[in-house]
Amino acid sequence: MIYPKIPLAQSILEICKAKDLHDVVISPGSRNAPLTIGFASNSEFTCYSIADERCAAFFAMGIAQQKQKPVILVCTSGSALLNYYPAVAEAFYSQIPLVVISADRPKNKIDIGDGQTIRQENVFANHILFNANLSEEASEENDLMINQALNVAVVQKGPVHINAPFEEPLYETIEKRSVNPVTVNFQREDKKLPNLDVFVNQWNAAKKKLVLIGGNYPNEIDEVVLNHLANDPSVVVMTEVSSNVHHPDFITNIDTIITPFTDVEFKAFQPDILVSVGGMIVSKRIKAFIRSNKPEQHWHIDTHRAYDTFGCLTQHFEVNPNKFFKEFLPKTDAAESDYNQRALDLKTFRKEKHMDYLKTIPFSDMKVFETIFPMLPENIQLQISNSSPIRYAQLFDIHSSIEVFCNRGTSGIDGSTTTAIGAAVASAKPTVMITGDVSFFYDSNALWNNYIPKDFKIILINNRGGGIFRILPGHQETDVFNTFFETTHSLNAEHLAKMYGFDYFKCSDEAGLKSEMHSFLAAEKPSIIEIFTPTEVNNQVLLNYFKNLK
Repeated sequence: MIYPKIPLAQSILEICKAKDLHDVVISPGSRNAPLTIGFASNSEFTCYSIADERCAAFFAMGIAQQKQKPVILVCTSGSALLNYYPAVAEAFYSQIPLVVISADRPKNKIDIGDGQTIRQENVFANHILFNANLSEEASEENDLMINQALNVAVVQKGPVHINAPFEEPLYETIEKRSVNPVTVNFQREDKKLPNLDVFVNQWNAAKKKLVLIGGNYPNEIDEVVLNHLANDPSVVVMTEVSSNVHHPDFITNIDTIITPFTDVEFKAFQPDILVSVGGMIVSKRIKAFIRSNKPEQHWHIDTHRAYDTFGCLTQHFEVNPNKFFKEFLPKTDAAESDYNQRALDLKTFRKEKHMDYLKTIPFSDMKVFETIFPMLPENIQLQISNSSPIRYAQLFDIHSSIEVFCNRGTSGIDGSTTTAIGAAVASAKPTVMITGDVSFFYDSNALWNNYIPKDFKIILINNRGGGIFRILPGHQETDVFNTFFETTHSLNAEHLAKMYGFDYFKCSDEAGLKSEMHSFLAAEKPSIIEIFTPTEVNNQVLLNYFKNLK
């Protein structure tokens, strides 16, 4: 067995191993050589080499997203560490566990003009659950900090940072470790529900209860719970596309339902009780509706956090949703109400309007989503990038066997493709990524990756710029808008695909899309289908969609 000679590096390796952390994403460098040599030489660790630190961090996050356990990130000193920040922030808000281990210069080398040296301690202070700023020598104090960092990442579900200073020589190895680090077992706090009597009484008295489910892992909520909610005439359940929750009597296309509401209809739909579950909400319209029509009670169910998204939070139940509902619902009675039935009637009406409108539209972003969703294979993982793609996806039905994920912690376009690749590696499921052009080109280094599975596929919708800005209030057809907001371009992915060994397909009309999609999905290597849509048509098709739902 080969170990780095530096004792502190040995301690980090052994404690990570003791905590059952095995996935390590390493970016090249010299200062982190003791860690790189140690992790890569130990068969208990699965190591990935990703040169671009920003991509490395999102790749690690994709793995952690799927495995729901910490993934280790290792980088050298200096600005390398700062490139992790977008993924660290996303992991912080999405509650995804990451362990960032940065190699550093010794303290006497900081701020004296030494090369590749910055102030690394606490660099993620605003978006990190724990900072372990180690001293250079191996010690029990260092061991305890390392233990605490790893325990926090596991128990609290989020990113932690271990900063480890190493002095040269950095590449020396030994065959037997010289330290026996302290290991401290972590304890999960099994939080219990409060006395539910008062909440049961509030629930039973309410005639209008709205359950809103955001980003959620598949199979997190039992079918018996879903059926109980669906069968209560006073309950409406609204789910987002990334909720991974399915029931024929739930409202899946939230914006389709509420966008055409009049003030009177908004008031009539105002809930007495709002129960929110899962991660960040995509729909701006549902957020605006609830903020303007606040319920008397808002309960959020999450083991860790409860954001007051709507300005009316009254209770945080710190347990998983399944545990809450299985204990709570049997105590409740179904109230007499037409709340659910009115929502279902509206759902049927909007669905008819939706289908009628789709028959009339030209080739556009919306037509693309209408076409591709029914063509997607069952039992795949679907990763969707931010901005327009996730919003269009909210308007259409997706087969219940398809697992859907999106980086909604910070809702940024950066790292969506890299996250999808990491998730594909970890899940071992066929994975399809749907992305817009700006997001794809912004994250094009995602393809600089030796671990991309053969069945990984990218659906790239290229409308030659940030088309989402065309549906926002500031849209004007001016040079300023086109250059600084929409960032108009004429790029395509053909040469990138060739450089990175992807099969490449393209189309620019509905017939071509249907034909090329079959070839694209049948390809036996990583593939990209680039769909060119008309820039100046897309926004009008979408805006008219909501007008035609009335």
